[in-house]
Amino acid sequence: MAIDLAELADPRRTALLIMEMQRGVAGDLAKFPELVKSCADRGVVANAARTAAAARASGARVVQCTAAFRADRAGSHTDNCPFIKALLKDPAHMLEGTGAVEVMPELADPSDLESRRYHGFSPFTGTSLDQTLRSLGVRTVVAAGLSLNLGIPGLCLEAVNLGYRVVVVTDAVAGMPAEYGDAVLKNTISLLAARATSRELEAAWTA
Repeated sequence: MAIDLAELADPRRTALLIMEMQRGVAGDLAKFPELVKSCADRGVVANAARTAAAARASGARVVQCTAAFRADRAGSHTDNCPFIKALLKDPAHMLEGTGAVEVMPELADPSDLESRRYHGFSPFTGTSLDQTLRSLGVRTVVAAGLSLNLGIPGLCLEAVNLGYRVVVVTDAVAGMPAEYGDAVLKNTISLLAARATSRELEAAWTA
C-alpha cells in the first residue's frame, strides 16, 4: 500500500512508536547477534533516529515502547511461550533497573514518552499506551524498531484492531534472518499498514 503523505500533515494527530530499541536488544548489551547484524545492514538505528528527530521537530510525539522483567518475574507470563521460556533461562535477561532495558542513547530524548510492558511481545495489551495516545488525540501511529519477527507485526495488528491508522518505517525495522524480515514486510505488514522510508517521513514532517 502506498503511503498518503497527507495523512501525516497534522503531526498533532500522529505518534511515532519506537519498539524495543533498547541496549539489551539492539545496543551494546544485546544478546541477539543476528538481529544486531540485520539492524546494522539496514541502518536501522540511524534511520530510526532520523525519523524520531523529524517527528520531534514537527511536534509529533515519540513513544519509546520498552520491555523489561522484574527479578521476581511478577507481572510476567513466563511459561506460556517457548521463546520466553528460552530467554528467561538467563536470570539476568532484561531486568528492570539494569542498563539492558535503557533506550539506546542515539534514540533517547527527554521529551519522549515511555510505555513499558512486562509480558508478551506487543505494546498495547496490558499497558496504558492506547489511553495515552487517545488522550493526545493521536489517530495515526508510525512504527519503527524491533522486530519484524514478533513485535512490529503485533504492534500493527493491535493498532489496527483499536482503530488507528498505521505506517511502518521500512528502513527502520529489522528481523532475523534478514530475508524473513523482508518477507514479513512484503506479505504481512503490507496488509495492515502503509509503508514509507525514513526519508519520506522526514520530508512529510518538514514540508
